[in-house]
Amino acid sequence: MTDEYAQPYAACYVILRRDNTIAFVLRANTSWMNGSYGLAPSGKVEKGETVLQAAIREAKEEVGITLRPEDLRHCTTCHRNNPEQGLSWVDVCFEAVEWQGEVVNAEPEVHSSLDWFDVDNLPDNIIPAHRFIVENALAGNPYCEYGWDVEETD
Repeated sequence: MTDEYAQPYAACYVILRRDNTIAFVLRANTSWMNGSYGLAPSGKVEKGETVLQAAIREAKEEVGITLRPEDLRHCTTCHRNNPEQGLSWVDVCFEAVEWQGEVVNAEPEVHSSLDWFDVDNLPDNIIPAHRFIVENALAGNPYCEYGWDVEETD
């Protein structure tokens, strides 16, 4: 294997809607973006699991709900660049059409609150990439790119 091929990491996001609101968690006591809201649930895909399996696992871990594969509808996939970390990501976003259980802050040690925000009035302190992914998902864009500063070539 050579270093010439991209090796992006994978992450999953799930949009939970209640009427015209979406669930977000306020990050605290983490190593990244404390004081900012992130889409809940979301997280890294672990070795040996699919993106769909990761979304189901993250939903249980972060917000205490049970999802089945048929509960999730693909919204958008985002190829995201994070030059500060020297990493790129493939982010897959689903929307839950239904779930079992009550949405709660199931990880209070890393999230200081779980809040529902109106999709038309999101707070300023949402993680910028998460805002971008949500906006593209809600707009019906199946694919988007974030954080790339690539010059067009002929």
